[in-house]
Amino acid sequence: MIKYKISKYESNNYNNWNTFIANAKNATFLFNRDFMDYHKDRFTDYSLLITNSSNKIVAVLPANLKDTVLHSHQGLTYGGLVLSKDIILAEVIDIVYELLKYLNKNEINTIYLKLLPDMYNALPSNEIDYILFLIDARLNRRDSLAVLDLNLMPNISRVRKRGIEKGIKNGLIVKEEQDFELFWNEILIPNLNEKYNVNPVHTLEEIRYLKTKFPDKIKQYNVYNNTTIVAGVTVFEKNNVVHPQYISGKKEYNNNLGSLDFLYNYLIFEVYKDKKYFDFGISNENDGTKLNQSLHYWKESFGARTFKQDFYIIETCNYTLLENVLI
Repeated sequence: MIKYKISKYESNNYNNWNTFIANAKNATFLFNRDFMDYHKDRFTDYSLLITNSSNKIVAVLPANLKDTVLHSHQGLTYGGLVLSKDIILAEVIDIVYELLKYLNKNEINTIYLKLLPDMYNALPSNEIDYILFLIDARLNRRDSLAVLDLNLMPNISRVRKRGIEKGIKNGLIVKEEQDFELFWNEILIPNLNEKYNVNPVHTLEEIRYLKTKFPDKIKQYNVYNNTTIVAGVTVFEKNNVVHPQYISGKKEYNNNLGSLDFLYNYLIFEVYKDKKYFDFGISNENDGTKLNQSLHYWKESFGARTFKQDFYIIETCNYTLLENVLI
């Protein structure tokens, strides 16, 4: 008797999916269908639900299909197998067995899996890490995230303190705004175009839409010198973790006014002092093989230290390696 059933996500699963995500032990609001589906026209969704014999969802896999390869959803920063809070390791082994067997039967031979960094877990959740070892998954990328533990007194460097002091001396003010247009059009888009010749991942219309869906999770803070915007940050709040999704400042003001140092100091010590982690994000390039040293140091100079995010390639035929694991 098969203990678990694998099925593709359909729109009639919307409420059940979102309810499960809200109560899972390793999920953030990025796995909510309202977030996943804002750009659904760009991806062939192949998200999967795993239910037990009582037809209860015990795990889900946010995913999309591209050229017969299953990806942890490419529209998300992270992914992996999302699990219920009461699940145990032996059950996850059985789930992965059925999942890989299902995909292999459906002629999907390869999975590109990107894991959720540990600090986002509500409970310990390294079951998949152990199972990846069992099925000979190949680690093909590892990114380094600079993360500040807000429960510890941040050890801010002298150079950051000087920037903060400049901001105080110049009378900078941080305001939470309900709209993103000023930051997007005056700072973020021009800076990204000039430096990298790219646009933000989210258009102004998309970030506005997501704000309507997640008003308590997506925040905008702008820094003003008198009435002039000089810097800003778009923040994603994910359980006990705060992540600046976009941060940028006007070049001509950053050094003279200390605007970015002042902004981060305000977020860390005022707005989010009661959170657990402040995730500055990665400083990697070329699939993790290069580190932007100066950028990573800038984050570390606020007291941040390194967490990792792993990316794996899985061959679905290796489900057979799980057949005799449980004794």
